[in-house]
Amino acid sequence: MNSLGLFALLLAVATLLGIINYRTLRLPLAIGILLISMVISLIVMLLNPLFPGYDLQQVPQNLLGTINLPRTLLDGALSFLLFAGAMQVDLGMLVSRGKSVAALAIVGTSLAVALMAVPVWFIFPIFGLSVPFSWCVLLGAMLAPTDPVSVVGMLRRLGLPPALQATFAGESLFNDGVGVVFYGTMIGLATGDIASVSASDFVLRFLVEAVGGGLFGAFTGWLALLLLRGVEDAQIDLLGSLALAAGTYSLANGLHMSGPIAVVVAGMSLASKAGHRAITQKSREEMVGFWNLIDEILNALLFLLIGFELLEIRPHLAPFLMMLVAIPLSVLVRGASVFLSTIPVHLQPGERGRALGLLTWGGLRGGISVALALGLPAGELRDTLLPVCYGVVVFTIIVQGLTMGRVVRWLYPEKPSIDEAPPA
Repeated sequence: MNSLGLFALLLAVATLLGIINYRTLRLPLAIGILLISMVISLIVMLLNPLFPGYDLQQVPQNLLGTINLPRTLLDGALSFLLFAGAMQVDLGMLVSRGKSVAALAIVGTSLAVALMAVPVWFIFPIFGLSVPFSWCVLLGAMLAPTDPVSVVGMLRRLGLPPALQATFAGESLFNDGVGVVFYGTMIGLATGDIASVSASDFVLRFLVEAVGGGLFGAFTGWLALLLLRGVEDAQIDLLGSLALAAGTYSLANGLHMSGPIAVVVAGMSLASKAGHRAITQKSREEMVGFWNLIDEILNALLFLLIGFELLEIRPHLAPFLMMLVAIPLSVLVRGASVFLSTIPVHLQPGERGRALGLLTWGGLRGGISVALALGLPAGELRDTLLPVCYGVVVFTIIVQGLTMGRVVRWLYPEKPSIDEAPPA
């Protein structure tokens, strides 16, 4: 099957599951697709032993292998998903909350990695699982970033204060790059490709990837606005935004910089005052509609793939029990990392408690965490970490995402009635 046929098949399946969800579950589109695809995966796994002469899982597993979610997401779809979210942020409010965003994205993500790695290193042996500490750090790096696809989609439907929305969106858009830096550094150490990593090596790598990626994204965004200034053609503006998203991400990765951070900064250039001057209001409206459509399509396909990736998990009791421990632990770690990282920031009096609650419960994980877990080298350790990571991701998307509206109403009773607001 060629690439076009594969894309058409995924669109058809996503549409079919979306129709089933609309007629039965009535959940938000992405969550409905995720749940139904997981149920189908479970049915296939349960029926497979009943047909010893035929492997029911082989066809979907071969298809998943062809798609290769880690490469498809990290080298492709992520650039468009991040760009779509970044170009619609309130840049002025984001800049005013810059200290909070930086603290959460850098300090908070680093703390989350450490606070997850240390306890699981002690807990794994309780279930008879031998996992080296470097692999525990990898698990922390996979679960530390909040998913921008889920978080930004959720923010569109919540009546949160603008400052808190900016903090939420900014952190989720930037902490992916920090988490990927941790993951990229530790994967070589965990697999033995590199003997050791010093603190100076890590700081240097972080500066090159994160700071370098941000500067590169600022340059490509400035260059795109310079070229588009004075062009009053919506189609050219759309082409320019596509080129900016794909080109920035690809070039940054090729230059060994952080593609996620670069494309976020490039996307934010369109939300700047210079971006509003360079692009007419009519073109901007069409551009926003176009990128919202791209976001919805890729979001649906991503959650479809996450549901079917359940077939990649080998069912064993010990990893399943560890998953049940990791789910509440991940919530506690998220709360602790948010609290500790925002202490120096001094959130407004009276807002700290409510902001802490929302940032903790709204720390949804998603496709990036699953993609990083699937990118681990095949073996026993991958079979141990994958179900743990998958369980945390599914819990945050379904349970935390579906209850976020109630949490907002509870913490902000003075706000107008807010509908349930899971990820788009």
